[in-house]
Amino acid sequence: MDRNTTIAFILITGIIILWLFLNTPTPEKQPVKPKSTTELKDTSIVEKKEPIRVPQVVHDSVKLGRYFSSVSKKEDIITIETNLAVIELSSKGGNIRKYYLKEFNNWYSADKKDEGSIYKSKVQLIPRGQESIENSYNISFVSSDGRAINTADLFFNTSSRRSKYILIKNDSITITYSLKTETGGIIDKKYQFHGNKYHIDSDIELTNMNDIISNNAYDIVWNNGIRFVEENSVDEATYAMANVYYGDEVVDVDASGEENLKKEFNGRVDWLGIRNKYFAAIIVPDNPANVEGAYIDGRSKQSPNSGVHEYYDVRLTIPFKELKYQKHSFTLYIGPVDYDILAQYGKKLEAIVNFGSFFGLKFIVRPIAEYILLPLFNFLHTFIPNYGFVIIVFSLIIKIVLYPLTKSSFQSMKKMQMLQPKIVEIREKFKDDPQKMNKETMKLYSTYGINPAGGCLPLLLQMPIFVALWGLFQAAIELRQQPFVFWITDLSRPDVVYDLSFKLPLFGVDKISGLALLMGITTFIQQKMSVKDPKQQMLVYVMPVMLTIMFMSFPSGLNLYYFMFNIFSIAQQYYINHKHSDMVLEPVKNPKKSKGFMQKMMEAAEQSAKTQQKRRR
Repeated sequence: MDRNTTIAFILITGIIILWLFLNTPTPEKQPVKPKSTTELKDTSIVEKKEPIRVPQVVHDSVKLGRYFSSVSKKEDIITIETNLAVIELSSKGGNIRKYYLKEFNNWYSADKKDEGSIYKSKVQLIPRGQESIENSYNISFVSSDGRAINTADLFFNTSSRRSKYILIKNDSITITYSLKTETGGIIDKKYQFHGNKYHIDSDIELTNMNDIISNNAYDIVWNNGIRFVEENSVDEATYAMANVYYGDEVVDVDASGEENLKKEFNGRVDWLGIRNKYFAAIIVPDNPANVEGAYIDGRSKQSPNSGVHEYYDVRLTIPFKELKYQKHSFTLYIGPVDYDILAQYGKKLEAIVNFGSFFGLKFIVRPIAEYILLPLFNFLHTFIPNYGFVIIVFSLIIKIVLYPLTKSSFQSMKKMQMLQPKIVEIREKFKDDPQKMNKETMKLYSTYGINPAGGCLPLLLQMPIFVALWGLFQAAIELRQQPFVFWITDLSRPDVVYDLSFKLPLFGVDKISGLALLMGITTFIQQKMSVKDPKQQMLVYVMPVMLTIMFMSFPSGLNLYYFMFNIFSIAQQYYINHKHSDMVLEPVKNPKKSKGFMQKMMEAAEQSAKTQQKRRR
């Protein structure tokens, strides 16, 4: 999570805890037990027996050694156009030079130049120019004469006679790049492109390299990650990271705020990826059992205008058995972080989709988002073309599903409001005897069968769902550049109605969001309808203001959801208040059997206090 998101969750949680505290009698203070200092150890990375070899690439062609030619050649470009992408291949390194996604536009206008390409308005994911010295999908190894070789420094030949290929529907084509060493060794890099798929099938073939490659291993290298392609680089950096599927789970390596973050993984690696907010490049070995490990080097750098960029160098270590001919196959996925598309590959690539976490309980939040919220969201879109209206219907359905919990919460709060005069009387009567006041207050709750936490606990039970919704709308590529109505032109970005031209201290907010204001107003109305205790009146004003400021920088799709959810909550509150307007407090028939959690806790505290007093005597 970014700073604003973290602060928002802390504030929301703090407000809930404060609400519970204000409605709960204060027990007698107990001795504070020392906190556990048990250190949690990260088990996602196994203990290494031998360090993974990470050679430093030598860029000076004079130092390539006796096996490789240092002669520079003209860079030849081959363009492959499919239904989904436009790919440029380069003879320098025999790798991917550019990768345009035809279905996704840049955030800036189409008349802005992007290196002269006719696809300048489309998202391009491969770092170029000053961003990248050595770019995508190279081979790195230590030669037998002690040189660190990276094929990014070398020129390959190809038998292709054309400079451009256009594939449609189920068409496919294979392009082969070959590099011959001075002693007859051959490195072949083969790419097979498909007309209607984002992925590329690739083979690495090594012939007569057994006397050249040392250390019984070589690396598949992808340097500098993928390009940042959104206007707000700070927001994009929040979701940028490297991911490795290792030990039957995805491990995230996030270099946010780190000048240099290094991680090593030994043994089987199912796939290795780099992502920004909405797009990813993933290397998937066809036989993960043959992978010896992976290495990730991430770094975060400040960019002009208070921006942030993150760069990741990743590599897969592949065993080399010193055979005269050896072949390894890979699948390269370069495309959107779209759950449905990634799940089609059957390689757990969809694990790269981040739905957030509830206080570290990712195993609770993810299934809710993965198997309930996202399928429902996509189902609604099948017959509602505008995603804004999808969100409105979606929020109504969620409100209906949560109705039993919110109804219980509203009714409990209403009973607490009706009980407030009696509680005030007890506080005044026993203000000089806190222990007696607590006892009489709990007796009052027991008499009328009321749980002081009854209004708060349903809210806590809903939190995993809210967090899952938060993660879904924050990073759903389905909302990217999708308009709604009026001034809301992109549901994945804040709906700015006014630019402050300065930043608010602490929060860093410099723009006013229309939906955030509407969300804050409806939050105030809802609080005004539900909060009657004078001690809680501060929350009626503070909570809407704080949430409004927090939500100023959030995507308009997320703000639209919470605004509509508030509207439906106000309608529900109005209905419950009027339906139960004649509600009266009646003592329960058998109060002893109606003890709630809070009463039991207070009784336990009282018994503990008595025990402590006896020991002192």
